[in-house]
Amino acid sequence: MPAHILENAATLDPATFTDWGTVSKPIGEPVSKQSGLIFFQNDDKTSEMGLWQCTPGTWRCEVSKDEFFYVLDGRAVYTEDDGTVKKISAGMTCAFPAGWKGDCTVVETIRKVYMVR
Repeated sequence: MPAHILENAATLDPATFTDWGTVSKPIGEPVSKQSGLIFFQNDDKTSEMGLWQCTPGTWRCEVSKDEFFYVLDGRAVYTEDDGTVKKISAGMTCAFPAGWKGDCTVVETIRKVYMVR
């Protein structure tokens, strides 16, 4: 199996992204719109690597697979169910375990590269 390399993720033209629709569990207005590109997915679809971009808004977030990501641009706030607040912004590396639950608020359109499995 070959290696997969994503070049220039921070400067890719959003017009080339796939429209992934709005978030599934929005909280209030505005409703966030998602787009991105999948660069790798294994045969059984248990692992995936790609680029995700999302516009401002708040939604209920329930992580179903372990996710590792690096924020290329933008800002968001993740509020865990226990009230713990995590503020993330460009340049930060994050990992969310499967089973994490809380609310996500995108403050400024965010772009990240991610790996889920």
